[in-house]
Amino acid sequence: MPNFSGIWNLKEQVQAIAAGRWSGLPTLELYGWGLNSSGQLGDNTAVDKSSPVQVGASINWAQVSAGALHTAAVKTDGTIWSWGNNGSGRLGDGTVVYKSSPVQIGALTNWSQVSAGSLHTTAVEADGGLYAWGSNLNGELGDGTVVGKSSPVQIGALTNWVRVAAGQQHNLAVKTDGTLWAWGANARGQLGQNNVLLRSSPVQVGVLTTWSQVSAASSFSAAIKSDNTIWMWGEGTTGQLGDGTVNRRSSPVQIGALTNWAQVSAGIAHASAVKTDGTIWAWGRGLDGQLGDGTAINKSSPVQIGALTNWAQVSAGSSHTAAVKTDGTIWSWGNNGSGRLGDGTVVYKSSPVQIGALTNWSQVSAGSLHTAAILQGTTS
Repeated sequence: MPNFSGIWNLKEQVQAIAAGRWSGLPTLELYGWGLNSSGQLGDNTAVDKSSPVQVGASINWAQVSAGALHTAAVKTDGTIWSWGNNGSGRLGDGTVVYKSSPVQIGALTNWSQVSAGSLHTTAVEADGGLYAWGSNLNGELGDGTVVGKSSPVQIGALTNWVRVAAGQQHNLAVKTDGTLWAWGANARGQLGQNNVLLRSSPVQVGVLTTWSQVSAASSFSAAIKSDNTIWMWGEGTTGQLGDGTVNRRSSPVQIGALTNWAQVSAGIAHASAVKTDGTIWAWGRGLDGQLGDGTAINKSSPVQIGALTNWAQVSAGSSHTAAVKTDGTIWSWGNNGSGRLGDGTVVYKSSPVQIGALTNWSQVSAGSLHTAAILQGTTS
């Protein structure tokens, strides 16, 4: 029998197999639930699902990103796939035809990460190239134009990009040197430039070289530095910047003085984050229970969700949130319209509820009205 316990990343899987500690082959299945009007669940239907449904039969999904009405994912073979609403060419297959099942984007096998925004998509190659496609009305493709593209277009010629985050109409990206860059819409200061000027090409955010993780929302941004401090900027009307105010900020502001933030995710008007101690926190709009603190009240400073210390990863959607624990269970809370929480109902939840009984979920991504997640296991 396979010696499997907990959630291992791909590198750990390979090491375990080589050492004889994992007798089965790794499997990585993809699931979706929630709104499916545009085929964004990828199950070849347009019917909403209130419980997880598998996306095809492939067992080699590495990373998934749920956008507004479409989904994109990378497989372990380095290919990139997308499905759902294809308005503005956001799927990247050279058409504007909706797809209810995954379609491969091009023939390349060196993609490492993808991020689905509202009307566009961004992705990074293993060799550090940065690409985007879809709507470009606000310069969100970063190619120096405002012309939409239905196939991937490279952003500049540099090959030192390491990760990217697509928001509603803007993007954030980090280079291998730790610098932070932004482009696209900037009416709320979400580019962090201390102004509200649209940028159709990447511009550096400050001069620091210590940025490690980013998340782009509707009109605000979040990032974590290598010292585990957390920073926010952009729109703050619902307290989504977490700085104790409802003010707009056009430059990054630190949230508190703590240095133990591990991961952050920005939604439409709220944000959630996990600390290095395994606790989970949220702030911003809470009217649908998306903060998970048992209330429906906005919070302008981080509030802890429960007292548990075994949270591993969180993803904030438009008005719901989903998260994975270190034991591999998956949880969600907030608005449950169209069944986006995945608990088999459409009843809103203001505190985390477990989705099913499985204990081998590895990653979750909350979109606007749907959710996608990867289930990790082994063959016998």
